[in-house]
Amino acid sequence: MPTRLPLIGARVVRVCGLAILLGLVVGGVARLLTMLIGVVTNLAFHQTWSTAFTSPAGHHLGAWVIVVPVIGGVIVGAMARWGSRAIRGHGIPEAMEQVLTNESRIPARMTWLKPVSSAIAIGTGGPFGAEGPIIATGGALGSLLGQRLPVSADERKTLLAAGAAAGMAAVFSAPVAAVLLSIELLLFERRARSLLPVALAAVTGTGVRFALEGPGPVFPMPALAAVTPMALVVYALLGLLMGVAGVLVTRLTYGIEDAFERLPIHWMWWPALGGLVVGAVGYVMPATLGVGYDNITAVISGRLGLAAMALLAFAKLLSWSVALGSGTSGGTLAPLFTIGGALGGVCGVALSAWPLLHVDPHMAALIGMAALFAGASRALMTSAVFVFETTMQPHALLPLLAACTTAYLVSGLMMRHTIMTEKIARRGVHVPTDFVADRAG
Repeated sequence: MPTRLPLIGARVVRVCGLAILLGLVVGGVARLLTMLIGVVTNLAFHQTWSTAFTSPAGHHLGAWVIVVPVIGGVIVGAMARWGSRAIRGHGIPEAMEQVLTNESRIPARMTWLKPVSSAIAIGTGGPFGAEGPIIATGGALGSLLGQRLPVSADERKTLLAAGAAAGMAAVFSAPVAAVLLSIELLLFERRARSLLPVALAAVTGTGVRFALEGPGPVFPMPALAAVTPMALVVYALLGLLMGVAGVLVTRLTYGIEDAFERLPIHWMWWPALGGLVVGAVGYVMPATLGVGYDNITAVISGRLGLAAMALLAFAKLLSWSVALGSGTSGGTLAPLFTIGGALGGVCGVALSAWPLLHVDPHMAALIGMAALFAGASRALMTSAVFVFETTMQPHALLPLLAACTTAYLVSGLMMRHTIMTEKIARRGVHVPTDFVADRAG
């Protein structure tokens, strides 16, 4: 009679305990990062000392605002040159590369270089969200813990993913989406020994946020009604459109990065050049400066008209793509959600002119947020669940799933790699795209 071994062993329980502790630490680090961004923002744009998470848009600098992101770019470039070049970019591809090629070993200095450089980049007007840097920082903390303790490479990978999940959950109160992001972009597997610690870390990170800031949705909006069959079809078709947009955004970003590669100056100065564009765009449209979470709330709540949303989408895309292509330190999630939400809102307002379609512009904005990210990253389940968790709109789940699936379909047909994997694929790193059972296991 075969021996019945338990599904969960003592080592898994040990890693789960470490993941909970990691979630507590990363949850606190996430709060410290937002406070640091607040300090830099208030000093740079309002000449006050405060940790409040404020927007640069209310500044009184006039044309001098163009200079502020340039100064931030010079500082980040210097930190990258003499600290670590790995702080450049949005963090997730770099973490993926360490998982796939270096047994999840991230240098210890990244635990402070990445958050500090990102706080400077964002605080001086960089059009990025805080979530990318804290995901990278959480992953670095998990990797560091795994390097200091006698664990296997698989367990170290689990701790890296747990730290990343805790970071995302602590910023957005989205624990399920954080777990899905870890599975789709970092773990490249779904096994109990990795899933359980990651889930516990995400729950812990969310609990820290609840304790510090309360349990409300990150992006509050009016309640949405259930969709009609006709509207569901329209939202699925809108997902196709956003999938194409995701491909175009990815190609634009890497095209700009390639253009910077051809410049006859050291890469240290590229973030300053990107900052010049950020400042110029921000001078014309201040709402593009900084994290812009309030922009997302304004779009999905219907506080912006069609022209304002169209302008926001274009200006944010220009500012963010140039800044990211220049190699500064920042993320992709919040900018893509802003651009996608605005594009979806524009389509929703236009389609609502035909009452038979039963299109709600608020729902269309949510579809745009999720589907653009799904098309660019092909993190399908993460995209749909994330928008649900951050808005708490249960009637949005079905159309979100439909639109993210069609966006993924179009993206897979039009490009091989994604905004997350193109960079490391160019370095010869093979990124798994399918998870299948190990038949020999």
